[in-house]
Amino acid sequence: MKITFLGTGTSQGIPVIGSKHPVCLSNDFKDKRLRVSVLIEWDDYAYVIDSGPDFRYQMLRANCTKIDGILFTHEHSDHTAGLDDIRPFYFRQGNIKIFAHERVIKSLSKRFDYIFETENKYPGAPTLDINIIENTPFFLNNLCVIPVNAMHHQVQVFGFRFNDFAYLTDIKTVEKTEIEKIKNIKILVINALRIEPHISHFNLKEALQFIEQVKPKIAYITHISHLLGFHEEVEKSLPKGVFLAYDNLQITI
Repeated sequence: MKITFLGTGTSQGIPVIGSKHPVCLSNDFKDKRLRVSVLIEWDDYAYVIDSGPDFRYQMLRANCTKIDGILFTHEHSDHTAGLDDIRPFYFRQGNIKIFAHERVIKSLSKRFDYIFETENKYPGAPTLDINIIENTPFFLNNLCVIPVNAMHHQVQVFGFRFNDFAYLTDIKTVEKTEIEKIKNIKILVINALRIEPHISHFNLKEALQFIEQVKPKIAYITHISHLLGFHEEVEKSLPKGVFLAYDNLQITI
């Protein structure tokens, strides 16, 4: 299984438009972060978690010419705004599968009503195969995926476990029963927005405490804002086995 970090930034990305913050002015490519997303590939299958506003460029940058579907963590714009850019995949492949909580499907159907339209549909709009997921395991082709339920302040979000890899982003609280699903996993990806506390995201301290609970072999931090600091400086401060993810990073399990 190969994982490509398509984006590792928070909702505004880094650099933030118009910002003079030192991290936003950094020349280090690891400090330049698109909105958070990952591409997961195994056998001949390719799935993306979230399609934010940078989705088109992320697909071009990763030279991704086929996707078998998109899994959505939740409905916020930085995770869904690029849905229309599945059109090239749809034109080549046909209907595109999406997997999401029923609430997220309802939100997408309002925002992208022309995609979800069933009568008099605009001929250039893509068509979706909609799969509603709950907090129970489901299959993506030959792979069983285990949802991990969490809260993003007052918004429910899903993380996902794929065999020895777990991806959780935009979380603030997780029940103990959900943590048990990923205990001692090989690779964990978890969000850490900044140093200071935040109402709906882990800060760095909380993320490290969560990593200590889960005890993965290796952990990567994602959904990073400029307020976390420079990539190279922050990474030097992290415990053994914990790393900052960065755009275009690829790992193989």
